[in-house]
Amino acid sequence: MRFARRMGRLGTETAFEVLARAKALEAQGRSICHLEIGAPDFPTPGPIVEAAKEALDAGWTKYGPANGDPELRREIAAYAGRMRGAAIDPDGVVVVPGAKPILFFTLMALVEEGDEILVPDPGFPIYASVVEMAGGKVVPYRFDERRGFALDRATLRRAKGGIFNTPHNPTGGILTREDWDAIAGLGLEWLISDEVYSEIRYGVDHVSPLALPSLRDRTILCDAFSKTWSMTGWRLGYGVMPRPLAEQVTRLQINCTSCAASFSQRAALAALRGPRPDEMVRTFRRRRDVIVEGLNAIPGIRCAEPRGAFYVFPHVGRDGTALARRLLEEAGVACVAGASFGAAGREHVRFSYAASEETIREALRRIRTLAG
Repeated sequence: MRFARRMGRLGTETAFEVLARAKALEAQGRSICHLEIGAPDFPTPGPIVEAAKEALDAGWTKYGPANGDPELRREIAAYAGRMRGAAIDPDGVVVVPGAKPILFFTLMALVEEGDEILVPDPGFPIYASVVEMAGGKVVPYRFDERRGFALDRATLRRAKGGIFNTPHNPTGGILTREDWDAIAGLGLEWLISDEVYSEIRYGVDHVSPLALPSLRDRTILCDAFSKTWSMTGWRLGYGVMPRPLAEQVTRLQINCTSCAASFSQRAALAALRGPRPDEMVRTFRRRRDVIVEGLNAIPGIRCAEPRGAFYVFPHVGRDGTALARRLLEEAGVACVAGASFGAAGREHVRFSYAASEETIREALRRIRTLAG
């Protein structure tokens, strides 16, 4: 069979490919330190699991509204509004299976052939992948490693739309109010703000474009339950957007997935109404300090301190793809080559510190051995 040309424009998420290779090596008896995948190693909080069990027993096993359970959409609007200092219309909330459908559906609805779209480089690889599949042209912007991977505003330019991510994967950088003011001056028709790591920050404020009158009506918020509540396998995310776009995204959901799982949505209510993940964030901060200090002590490696999320993106002074391969095959340390996140990441690798401190320290020992 012949595949459609658009499939040639569709990329992938390399972390899952690395995970598969690492699992294959483990099956052969190799010891692997898993620092490749962006999944918190904490269990989903008990009240959330219990809410799912109760929902299953109560019969929440059927189709639900395509845009999400009305009670959950109201709760999301209240939660997201409190966190970002903005009034949110529940009719502008769409619940989907994970965060990626919001990226996919909104870009399918908004990008025309040849449209120029701002995309971070380095950045989550799905951004460029879907823009290009939709026929758009990726216009990269950069980050300044010397300033903790702060946005390099000089690399921004006018385009039809843009994708932004704060805290940022893979670098752990954040966008400030001044950054958003600069973005507002670009005259974008719309922007996607991916804020899935918004609750995982280290002593810095979270600033969302939804809080800025100059950007609020042009913003599509992308968020999920995966990272904040350690619910990656539950596949539940949501978008907040202007109501006319929410109607189009709901149509795409109907054509693609019908709806998110009903019992998962009942569990999500318990997540939003429960405590914030403060202890998990404190643990991530301790792990961050361990891995940053350890990497900076290795000759030839330079590692900026992340201010959010749970990744480090060290500069390794060589081909990061070759190093990532050697780390996995020779040292048993699974990480992701920086080039997977864009051309600006060629001399970097990404380590996830969503792993135990013991695993991180053992990985550092193996990296030092390989580097020596």
